[in-house]
Amino acid sequence: MAIRQVAVIGAGTMGNAIAHVFARRGFNVVLCDVEQRFLDRGLDTIAKNLDREVAKNKITVGDKETALGRITAVVDRAKLGDCDLAIEAATEKFEIKAEIFRELDRAMRAEVILASNTSSISITKIGALTGRADKVIGMHFFNPVPVMKLVEVIRGLSTSQATFEMVRELAVKLEKTPVEVNDAPGFVSNRVLMPLLNEAIYAVMEGVATARAVDEVFKLGMAHPMGPLTLADFIGLDVCLDIMRVLQDGLGDPKYRPCPLLIKMVDAGWLGKKSGRGFYSYS
Repeated sequence: MAIRQVAVIGAGTMGNAIAHVFARRGFNVVLCDVEQRFLDRGLDTIAKNLDREVAKNKITVGDKETALGRITAVVDRAKLGDCDLAIEAATEKFEIKAEIFRELDRAMRAEVILASNTSSISITKIGALTGRADKVIGMHFFNPVPVMKLVEVIRGLSTSQATFEMVRELAVKLEKTPVEVNDAPGFVSNRVLMPLLNEAIYAVMEGVATARAVDEVFKLGMAHPMGPLTLADFIGLDVCLDIMRVLQDGLGDPKYRPCPLLIKMVDAGWLGKKSGRGFYSYS
């Protein structure tokens, strides 16, 4: 089946960026969210990011307008029925994703692949909620999506070889590099990354060093482009906490216990860059 029109469910940071990338590569996109204001904000972000590409001479103004013209915004998931692929990019909570996948399974044609941009939740578990587990797969993009080349392509227990090959080829068409990963909590990226960020938060909580000092150690000593606490702020501390809980529940090892300071900051609404305050303040 040829993929010409793609549904992206969720217009937040990852969803609008995924829509951006597909539209830039010639696909028609139906961007869906629960409220028009979320869609408006997502479309505004896409336009601003395209403007940056124009300013860097990566695309022309005409390319920008063409890409924007390929994106349709809807709040009614029933309007996704004509799409050839669906990518869920909602909040990293199983209950929310479960509701979306059940509805997509009802709304989409039987041959349509249902992909999730989840960064940690079991593809096998999500697929079991549908009547097409062989066509459910993980397609984990990385932030910022227009820049980052990696896509983790995650096989659930029931994901078919045909589904995997189609999604792998699609990632290449998007000028991304697909890497095959089997289903496990956190996959590869976040199983390794999140405990690092969590331990950096412990170092701050225990007074080993300030957040800025911890980040400097990693930037200057390990050649990381940004320190772990800046990265945690950029990802969203609430997302980091959700992933740590998935790792803790899924792997059952106390080394994945979320740092109490991380929990406290999320409870306070200090979610990082998106809320204006995390380990650093953002104006």
